[in-house]
Parts: sequence; C-alpha cells; structure tokens
Amino acid sequence: MEEQTKKFELSDRVFMLSGLLVLIILVSIIGGLVYKFQSLPQNVPQDIIVSGTGKAYIKPDIGLVSIGVKTESLKSQDAVNQNNTKMAAIIKAIKETGVDEKDIQTTLYNLNPVYDWTDWGGRTFKGYSLDQKITVKIRNFDKINDILDKATASGANDVGQLQFTVDDMEKIKAEARTKAIAEAKTKAEALANEAGLRLGKLVNVSEGYDNYPQPIYGMGGASVAMEKSIAPDIQTGQMEVNVTVNLTYKVK
Repeated sequence: MEEQTKKFELSDRVFMLSGLLVLIILVSIIGGLVYKFQSLPQNVPQDIIVSGTGKAYIKPDIGLVSIGVKTESLKSQDAVNQNNTKMAAIIKAIKETGVDEKDIQTTLYNLNPVYDWTDWGGRTFKGYSLDQKITVKIRNFDKINDILDKATASGANDVGQLQFTVDDMEKIKAEARTKAIAEAKTKAEALANEAGLRLGKLVNVSEGYDNYPQPIYGMGGASVAMEKSIAPDIQTGQMEVNVTVNLTYKVK
C-alpha cells in the first residue's frame, strides 16, 4: 500500500512538472508573438500617401546666352594674352548695350595642348588652345540682337543657344505648389471617405519640380561679322512650371 502511494505521488510530480514545462513553453511562445507584433512597423497599415500636381504659367523675363572665344597659339602665354584681349573687348561691348556687370558671369576657362595625329598613330604638337565662355543674362529683350551683334563683331566665335527663363523662379513655383497641395488634399479626403477611413495628422510632405526653359536658336561657331544680319523675330512665349507634392496622412 505504501509502495502504491509513493507511485501515485511520483506520478503527480511528473504530471505537475510536465504541466509546468508546457506552461513555460506557452508563455515563451506568446511572449515572442507579442514582441514580434509590437516590433511591426506601426505606420504601414495606418498611412496613406496621395499626390497632387500643380501647373503655373508665366512669361519669361530674362534671356540667357553663352558667348565664348576660342584662341590657338604656339605658346600658351600667347594664347592666354590673345584670348583675354578678345574677351575683354567682348565684355566691354556687351556692357555698352546696357547689360549690368552682375549679369555677366565667366562659366568656362580651359587651356589645353593641341596635337595633330599622324596616320601611324603618332602625334605632332601644334600649340595651345584656350576656350573661354561667359553667360550673359539679358533683361531687355529688345537688346538681344544688338548684344549678339556687338559680341561677335568684337571677336566672339562661339555663341551658344539662347533660352528664356524666369529670374524669380520661387514665386512661380509657390503658385504651382499651392495648386498641387490643394489637389492632393482633395484626393486624400475623397480616398478616405470612399474607404471608410478618417484622416488624421499630416506626417510628411515631399516635392518634385520641373520647368521648361524656352530655347530659341543656336549660333555655335558664329562668324565674326554680323553687321548685315537681319534681326530675328524672337517670340518668348510662356513657361510652364510643374510641381508635384506627395502628402502622407495618418488614418483611423
């Protein structure tokens, strides 16, 4: 009888230990699941992102043109001196048309050796080539032809593409941005209503921007003389500025 009682006590202990072990395993599994759930990104299922696009139009108020001189000489110093003399004359002539000094900017100054390549792959040194360019901001469009004419007459032999743009781009961007935000907000409200959600806090804003400069014509390698040239009929048209805005909202 005593031996049987001991067997029952041993069985109870084994059962209790087994039950305790199972309970520990269950608690561990549940704890791991809770931790994983809490570690999930909380914003993913609770965010919506909407985009809006705004367009604004404006008439360009400045023209940009690249004017350059390319000079070659056997000696580097001769190339520098000749090129600097020509560019000084060009800048002087441009200023005489009424262009302010702050609207003339040097954008390239590049001195390189020049070689002639032979049929058998060798090369012969010819001297040096100096390329110098300035970008001129033209505010009075009636002066465009006069500026190009005087620049080439003064020695410019590389006139780049003329294009029109806006001096104060932030103002026109702000107008387009306002329209983009309004469109995005309308989309967000409509999307939330259709999905049975309620918009919460705005948590993020991002912006994309695109504008379209107005190219007119190119005069690369323009000749030195333009005295008899006919003034071009330049039409500035209008610029289109696009701003895209992405809004991220919390939803409930």
